[in-house]
Amino acid sequence: MLFSTCDVCDANEDKLGVGDLTVLPPLFQSYGLHRQFSGPAATLKLFEDNVLVRTLLETPGLGRVLVVDGGGSLRCALVGGNLGKLAEKNGWSGILVHGCIRDVDELNACAVGIRALAAHPQRSHRKGAGETGLNVVIAGVMVRPGDWIYADADGVLVSREQLVR
Repeated sequence: MLFSTCDVCDANEDKLGVGDLTVLPPLFQSYGLHRQFSGPAATLKLFEDNVLVRTLLETPGLGRVLVVDGGGSLRCALVGGNLGKLAEKNGWSGILVHGCIRDVDELNACAVGIRALAAHPQRSHRKGAGETGLNVVIAGVMVRPGDWIYADADGVLVSREQLVR
């Protein structure tokens, strides 16, 4: 599916005006082979613990985007090369991390789109704490399970409905 987030914004100014379409702040770095990706959101909230990231990425992605509310932590990575390969293998369209990733070269070789705040070499804790399937706030923007995520070189959008087919 080809799209431009600029064109999506231009064609949906009414949705931008009422908050049904939101642009994430320009804080996210791009990783992975797919610079452009979209899909319905599967949400996850955790803090410096990536056990549930693996658990969700082990399930069929069905073209979804895993949205990880990591609290914006810059103290450790929540997604690394092995999880990028798992996302690719299981059909996830992308991963949006409000936190850090690691293994940049490995992630950049994965056929998936990834956005994160930064890279950090330290892995996360592994205690299994967190919650799935709830509303999360990513850089000040509410993301609900099933919201549509659109990402390309110009930015990341969150839409209450599918806008590009």
